[in-house]
Amino acid sequence: MDSVPKVPIDKWVEGFVAFLGEYRGELFDPIDSVISGMLTFFSTVLTGVPFFIIILLFGALTWVFGKRNTMITTVIGLSLIYNLGYWENTMETLGLVIVSALVSIVVGIPAGILCARHDAFRNLMTPVLDLMQTMPAFVYLIPAIFFFGLGEVPGVIASVIFAMPPIVRLTNLGIRQVPQELAEAADAFGSTGWQKLWKVQLPLAKTTILAGINQCIMLALSMVVIAAMIGAKGLGADVYRAISQVDIGRGFEAGLSIVIIAIVLDRITQHAGQKERETI
Repeated sequence: MDSVPKVPIDKWVEGFVAFLGEYRGELFDPIDSVISGMLTFFSTVLTGVPFFIIILLFGALTWVFGKRNTMITTVIGLSLIYNLGYWENTMETLGLVIVSALVSIVVGIPAGILCARHDAFRNLMTPVLDLMQTMPAFVYLIPAIFFFGLGEVPGVIASVIFAMPPIVRLTNLGIRQVPQELAEAADAFGSTGWQKLWKVQLPLAKTTILAGINQCIMLALSMVVIAAMIGAKGLGADVYRAISQVDIGRGFEAGLSIVIIAIVLDRITQHAGQKERETI
């Protein structure tokens, strides 16, 4: 085995990254500006609005999409976060998750549609999605730091890479599960490809797509601690600081705040999908 030359995958990857680095300004500065602007906007809005309005808003959302018990749990949980003193950092984390989820949705749903409409594109994307889901999240931080530096933007990029595959997969699955008879009926009535997509396939696949959005949000939220290692703000920074200082109490409080936000977001998106299923 010693005589067998090593496949230079590391050199190939380094060469590819170096090639992209030569065009870093043209390729990545616009992305940096857009994501930074989105983060600033959501952070300003969420931290600028009084805490009780945010609590009432989330309570109303869980009332509409969930049940009374869920609303009560949401109000109590968010009130506890405020009481513990993690409200501002929680809003920073929420902004990070929202931006990551929005970018994943904007990129992932069209990619899922292409996978559903073109088998060749699906076959090409499948190993890429497998790689994105199974590669350790820490590995994504290396090129993210190289192209975007330290801060929240590389954290968002790493979160998007980690959280986007469920959106693509479930959008593809939802469209492919639409009964063929309905698609043929749309063709018989003279629908164009776009009309069939928007008026037949996407409405019937909405429940499955919402499940993908739910998974995407949960995966993005799971990245907040890892993103804190490269300068992202929010609850992840509190957890990372507690780990560095072996502060068990502070780490538990920050972790509990992340759990509360995860439960609230999960219940809202999960019950939204259930409502959609009942409507259908």
